[in-house]
Amino acid sequence: MQFDCWYSPEFEAQFVALQTRLAQLQVELTGHVVEKINAKFLRLHPELALILDQDGLSLAANGMKMQPDWQAEIPRLKRAGMKSEMLARACQVNEQPNLIDATAGLGHDSLLMAKLGAKITLIERHPILYSLLEAAHQTAQQDVFLAPVVANIQLVHADSAHYLEQQIQAGQQVDVIYLDPMFPQRDQNQQAVKKQAQVKKQMQLLHLLLPEDGEMDLGENLLALARQLAQRVIVKRPRHAVYLDNQVPQHQWLGDACRFDGYFRP
Repeated sequence: MQFDCWYSPEFEAQFVALQTRLAQLQVELTGHVVEKINAKFLRLHPELALILDQDGLSLAANGMKMQPDWQAEIPRLKRAGMKSEMLARACQVNEQPNLIDATAGLGHDSLLMAKLGAKITLIERHPILYSLLEAAHQTAQQDVFLAPVVANIQLVHADSAHYLEQQIQAGQQVDVIYLDPMFPQRDQNQQAVKKQAQVKKQMQLLHLLLPEDGEMDLGENLLALARQLAQRVIVKRPRHAVYLDNQVPQHQWLGDACRFDGYFRP
């Protein structure tokens, strides 16, 4: 894989370190030095690329840039509790489970569950998104509030299906596996979803980076593997989505916009 990175001259050392790290992940990163990276520059360079600037490492395209901004999650984390967070109840994080998040995304759900006590293995296969998560994890380690939270998160660069298969073959067991597929299949009768607000810029850029390419991103093949490995599998779905892999859950936690489907081992 080849990828571009724009950076200001003062971030030369950070670029070299990033280039070296991505080479380990089989990505050839080409650097482009620019004097000033601002909104105008981003508009004039709409192609998908990494950005290194005063905000750290970001992904940019079409005049936008984004990153897994874990610092921005701090207010939510400070308010979070079992009563207020449906996800926490579904995953029983108060029992401090060993939990695999097999569909990492930007890591915000794992951050919440780690704050409430879960020990997280966060899996991401795409090297660019993985590098963004690594940068967020490293930055969080320097934050007094976030440092003990991210100590509960281990990042793994792997294909989730292969990782789960390896764990099964090794005879491993985990308490919880969490699935939040990138491209959930919505109920075909729910035409109203097309009228929802425009996808947030974070998701717009993720969809550019991770184009839908079949069942892997739908997460359907992960459910059967997860149910072999975990005592509890929790799947996040839009409120009116069809069941993942057409498997009826044993329990549901219902919210206004989304729900959590639970599959339990006897």
